[in-house]
Amino acid sequence: MEIPTHDLNDGRALPAIGFGTYPLEGDEGITAIASAIGVGYRLLDTAVNYGNETEVGEAIRRAGVPREELVVCSKIPGRDHGYDDAIRSTHGSLERLGLDHLDLHLVHWPNPDRGRYADAWRALVDLQKEGLVRSIGVSNFTGDHLRRIIDETGVTPAVNQIELHPYFPQVEMRAVNAELGIRTESWSPLGKRQAPFTEPPVAAAAEAHGVQPGQVILRWQVQLGAVPIPKSATPSRQLENLDVFGFELTDDEMAAITALGRPAGRLFGGDPESHEEM
Repeated sequence: MEIPTHDLNDGRALPAIGFGTYPLEGDEGITAIASAIGVGYRLLDTAVNYGNETEVGEAIRRAGVPREELVVCSKIPGRDHGYDDAIRSTHGSLERLGLDHLDLHLVHWPNPDRGRYADAWRALVDLQKEGLVRSIGVSNFTGDHLRRIIDETGVTPAVNQIELHPYFPQVEMRAVNAELGIRTESWSPLGKRQAPFTEPPVAAAAEAHGVQPGQVILRWQVQLGAVPIPKSATPSRQLENLDVFGFELTDDEMAAITALGRPAGRLFGGDPESHEEM
């Protein structure tokens, strides 16, 4: 299956859909991640705080796909936001993954009350210069957080990975990312336990296009220009989630799904202005 790509602001390419690895761990996790690579995923998303970088690295080796075909992403946790700590954290991720570079590395959360995310960003800028990280970005950053690190370093993140699903479509934040030339990635793109599979706009579109509701939501993500990173341990579902490039939602279908958004649509109240993840 041919997966389209997006050009990032640093000249590199990012697959239009990726595979989320949280919380896949142990032998079962390795098997699931290797399966995802086998069915065609080329963007793999992990993080220090997922506790499974070792499994991701082993799955890559077992899958046997050439390293240059893969885009491997990890994230720096809040406890490592100091400049030296962020450097050390990145080396730790590489060691656990068994890789000599990361294709994409993100600051996981801004933790603004601690005020150290700009130091972590400076570390990523230098790690990119050294070649240990190819593309650099952030996760869960607001417009103010983004503008601060851009103003202080002159370097714009390639990616901002944010919570984005039909109940929380992030219209304003997507616009900020687009204005700044940053690609939006979507975590929990289906909405996890609150997945709106039975909502009329989703169900109707699934019936109209002869696909599953999950495919409709992922196609909605793709047409928004976001990069969804769904997770599944089941090979058939992995393939189904990837198979979203053979149909197109109408403008009305897109608008109806976006209209499912709720003011309190976050999955767990993870407001980047107040949430801390260490």
